Amino acid sequence: MRKTLMHMTTLVFMVISIIIVYITCNVISICKYSNVYENKKCDVAIVLGAAANDTGVSEVYKQRLNHVVELYQEGDIDKIIVTGGKGNGNHFTDAYMAKKYLESMGIPTDSILEEDKSTITQENLENAQKIMEENGYKSALIVSDPLHMKRSMLLANDLGIEAFSSPTQSSAYKSIKTKIPFVARETFFYIGYKWYRVFHR
Repeated sequence: MRKTLMHMTTLVFMVISIIIVYITCNVISICKYSNVYENKKCDVAIVLGAAANDTGVSEVYKQRLNHVVELYQEGDIDKIIVTGGKGNGNHFTDAYMAKKYLESMGIPTDSILEEDKSTITQENLENAQKIMEENGYKSALIVSDPLHMKRSMLLANDLGIEAFSSPTQSSAYKSIKTKIPFVARETFFYIGYKWYRVFHR
């Protein structure tokens, strides 16, 4: 009985250790990928959505939009796809508010396309891909926060988008207090999606 209990305790310890190591490896992978910046000329940039309301875009979204303004001004892209549907209680979609912000920053209206149905990252990219196909765009810079890039690029590649990583050079997630929850959330969804792929590919 004692030996059986010891074997069970050892097994549980090993399983927990493996899980901890697996999660840690994914956290490290996400953090390392946050530094991947692919400076490449593309047809379009896809700006992954963040919160907005009827008065404007959130600080998180603003940093992503500021980054895409630089890409446009430097000639790295010809068109911009802003993403995000309508939040609860809002009259306007996140994409619409993002478009208005870009216009205020001097981006021509005809250079901005709206993906205004999505509520999550996967939908951002799925719907943006359809816009790309409709307009004959082949390549895209994916714009988001650095710690969001690993999962975003995996999703984009699975959708068959010729995608390149273009993380923001500044982020609203600056302090350890804000970064830790963001990394934890990204790790949860990244691991979840990787396991989802195992059974749905």
